[in-house]
Amino acid sequence: QVQLVESGGGLVQAGDSLRLSCAASGGTFSTYVMGWFRQAPGKERKFVAAISWTGTNTRYADSVKGRFTISRDNVKNTVYLQMNSLKPEDTAVYYCAADKRASIATITSSSVDYWGQGTQVTVSS
Repeated sequence: QVQLVESGGGLVQAGDSLRLSCAASGGTFSTYVMGWFRQAPGKERKFVAAISWTGTNTRYADSVKGRFTISRDNVKNTVYLQMNSLKPEDTAVYYCAADKRASIATITSSSVDYWGQGTQVTVSS
């Protein structure tokens, strides 16, 4: 059983930056593909970014490409999401995800094994 705890969300203005963190415990962190998803009110949970076991490979949703960066520290068992040039449409609850079987190319909200509790990100215009 893997526990994921996100932190770093908050209220910012358009153009600002935020860094989300997700601390993992209870499993072998380095064997999981890690990802970030987000869910806006009344909408489905959507993929944002994913990172491979070693951190060598990453994938991003088109809507955040060039603005967000996912990274991981397998010593600290933590995955990060650096969000720059934030826009009001980035407002959502952001969820950390751990997937044992998927690759960064195939991870979806249906394949994820473990979820964090979510952290709210609100971007005002």
